[in-house]
Amino acid sequence: MTEKLKMEQNPLSATVEKIKEICPGAVTREGKIDFEELKTALSDDVAADAIEKYEFTWVGKNTAKAEANRSIRKTLRPVIEDSKNWDTTQNLYIEGDNLDTLKLLQEPYLGKIKMIYIDPPYNTGNDFVYCDEFAVGCEEYLDKKGQCDADGNRLFVNTETNGRFHSDWCSMMYPRLKIARDLLSDDGMIFIHIDEHEEDSLNFILKEIFGEGNNVGKIIWDKRNPKGEVKGIAYQHECILVFCKNIMYVKEEDFRKKKENAEDMLKAAHSIIKKYGKVTDEARQEYKDWIKKHSAELSGGEKAYNCIDEQGRIYRPVSMAAPDKPETRSHRPLKHPTTGKPCPVPAKGWRYIDSTMDKLVLENKIVFGVDETTQPCQKYFLQDNLYESVSSLLYYGGSDDALGLPFDNPKPVYVAQKIIGTLCHYDDTILDFFSGSATTAHAVMQLNAEDGGHRKFIMVQLQEKCEEDSEAFKTGYKNICEIGKERIRRAGEKIKSENPDKDLDIGFRVLRVDSTNMKDVFYKPSDTTQKTLLDSIDNIKEDRSDMDLLFGVMVDCGLPLDMPIETRKCDGKKYYVVNGEDYLVACFEPEVSEKLVYEIANLKPTIAVFRDSSFADAKDKVNVSEIFKNITGHDDCVKVL
Repeated sequence: MTEKLKMEQNPLSATVEKIKEICPGAVTREGKIDFEELKTALSDDVAADAIEKYEFTWVGKNTAKAEANRSIRKTLRPVIEDSKNWDTTQNLYIEGDNLDTLKLLQEPYLGKIKMIYIDPPYNTGNDFVYCDEFAVGCEEYLDKKGQCDADGNRLFVNTETNGRFHSDWCSMMYPRLKIARDLLSDDGMIFIHIDEHEEDSLNFILKEIFGEGNNVGKIIWDKRNPKGEVKGIAYQHECILVFCKNIMYVKEEDFRKKKENAEDMLKAAHSIIKKYGKVTDEARQEYKDWIKKHSAELSGGEKAYNCIDEQGRIYRPVSMAAPDKPETRSHRPLKHPTTGKPCPVPAKGWRYIDSTMDKLVLENKIVFGVDETTQPCQKYFLQDNLYESVSSLLYYGGSDDALGLPFDNPKPVYVAQKIIGTLCHYDDTILDFFSGSATTAHAVMQLNAEDGGHRKFIMVQLQEKCEEDSEAFKTGYKNICEIGKERIRRAGEKIKSENPDKDLDIGFRVLRVDSTNMKDVFYKPSDTTQKTLLDSIDNIKEDRSDMDLLFGVMVDCGLPLDMPIETRKCDGKKYYVVNGEDYLVACFEPEVSEKLVYEIANLKPTIAVFRDSSFADAKDKVNVSEIFKNITGHDDCVKVL
């Protein structure tokens, strides 16, 4: 039996399904939650009502929570002409309100995003912030240099004179972060840039949404440039707050990164030793001089690896003194290899037991002094310690010119690479829903070029208009999306030219948030009158193409939007195969023949979608269901628009 696709996005649907698994009686036949039944089922675990409790709140918080759960009737429409390498790329650039976009991504990307990396408005008093439809009194801001995109999404400058200065910012961030959390994989994390204006507020919101136990930490970015004249302390840093989806899935190695200059250090030592023919005192000194010469580029941990042993291995000397109780470790002195006399033993003994100490001596991993008066140290070899923990401090005072494009204060690619490289490896997906100049996309492509990864990006940006007196507008850019897309094109071509032999994905599919593909009668059949009945035979809007409908179906069916799409023909009619022959097959022709239906059924798709108006009557729909049932063994894969 054919089933109609709902073509409506409900952020709560995944939550309802989870509740249904745990407590089936708490979900009605219509898919609604019976709270009384749920409360009864959890009676021993429900907290007693409390008059007072510790919480972070603001004017409009409850409305912001409700907005996160509100369903929308919108879709994502492909913009192929603005895209690059449409058929082969796995990257996405989405134009539109990021709240709508996050809701539309719920089905296709639920639990599939490894990292969310955003740089939202800091609420400095000069930033544009979203004035969502639910906000009380939003109209009053439209007179304050307000802006609207093509769909009427409103922005306004949130000045400090606004009585709801902090509240409006919190109301903007809360629903977006709440929905974004569901997109993360179990081991996924969110990294958010923020400065002193809203750091505390953001931290409270994140603790509420993600849970205090999932607070991974904070990175301080020292920008090496204090702010100008201020009353009080001049900040020269900003913060990057980090929360994970579920701390139980976070591994220690998730916060290990490769020493940035390790390969260069190893190459330098090898070259110097080759120059002298062997390890000599001159070679050792030249290597130390090389370290000093490059000290500005090296981290403190890297600079410590300034020694070379007889076997040509780079190392740093590290104390072997025991950190704990003396009776748990060895107190036996080591004999100096030249004098044969015992060397000093640390007050609490050695870090290791006797057998381990003997092994270290045998493997030449102990550093002795000129004579027995010096306490021996252990050699920590660079080759064995190429990775280090992610530091809470990030030093970078440079800026970024967005490849010459007119964009104020773009996030530096260097910083984005550092952050993304911390967590994302090989084929992970990174989402940035405050894309701006698309620095994140640039950084992802650069990282892939450097380490051979296949990371994918999803950029989301509102079509925020460029002011007519701005350099961007004068250069020909009407909105920020045009700048972001051009940035990705330029960055991709530059990276490709620098790495001609590498197989790099420098393309992106452009999708645009728009109203639903379906006419109102699809959602409100009760409003249909005899007069409008004939107009309602086809419930799809006239201006929608096959590709519009296909992506609407992909969103509704929860299919990733980067899937390969193949166009085929049968009996003079087009149909589309998504992700090979075993997933989605769709045909939107106004009429379909039995031959076409048989061809699609023989592909045995998981989902087969047809246009409702493709069938003359209910009898034809039943016939299609029977064909699929006879060939595939079931008919529940057949859906209609």
